[in-house]
Amino acid sequence: MANPKIKSSAQTAKKSNATAGRKPAGKSLYSKADLEEIFRRFSIQRPEPKGELEHVNPFTLVVAVALSAQATDAGVNKATRALFAVADTPQKMLDLGEEHIREYIKTIGLYRNKAKNVVALSEKLITDFGGEVPRTREELITLPGVGRKTANVVLSMAFGQATMAVDTHIFRIANRLLLAPGKTPDEVEQRLMKIIPDQYLYHAHHWLILHGRYVCKARKPECERCVIADICRSPEKTWDIPAPLVELPPQIIGAEAAS
Repeated sequence: MANPKIKSSAQTAKKSNATAGRKPAGKSLYSKADLEEIFRRFSIQRPEPKGELEHVNPFTLVVAVALSAQATDAGVNKATRALFAVADTPQKMLDLGEEHIREYIKTIGLYRNKAKNVVALSEKLITDFGGEVPRTREELITLPGVGRKTANVVLSMAFGQATMAVDTHIFRIANRLLLAPGKTPDEVEQRLMKIIPDQYLYHAHHWLILHGRYVCKARKPECERCVIADICRSPEKTWDIPAPLVELPPQIIGAEAAS
């Protein structure tokens, strides 16, 4: 007997068309009550979510996030453990020099250009900010290799500010789930910041990233493992029954995600 929980491709297509006709493009398909429940469940599943880039202070966090562009967190962590052991301040990084930085990070994509940016970033921190990482987005994005996403990650993880850094996982999730559809990361960021309940905003960035990394995966979402399967409006959904809502084991920072 066919499992009634699994939707056929025809059912999925029909649902997709019906969903598309209900609300204009760019609008979230979730009510306030839906959003409260989604993030309530995420908060139970992961009470204290953490970013998976290893770092020892705000400076090494800036460097790690800048290095993570077009690279995996696991790959960056593997390269930066030894680097940060010898250079955990802007001055130490400058003293190390571009050539030696390249040797530490050569397993990371675009490592030559990234090594140049790390040196330039370190110089600017020393000359313009007294060697300290600035605490505003406007100042952070003046650093070489630091864009809005990197700045938002630093503001959240280093300084405890509620931000929404839209990486590939969040961009995919926001559009796939029709949670905050947008054509650009900036559009998605603005929409998520408007719809996420205030009490959940601080951790929302990490909840969405981890959900996209471990459950709602890029190649094939694992809907049977999803705690919001009954609420989800995605036309790609294949399962309607939510996974058991239990707190997950403590997150292992730097562990490589299954793909």
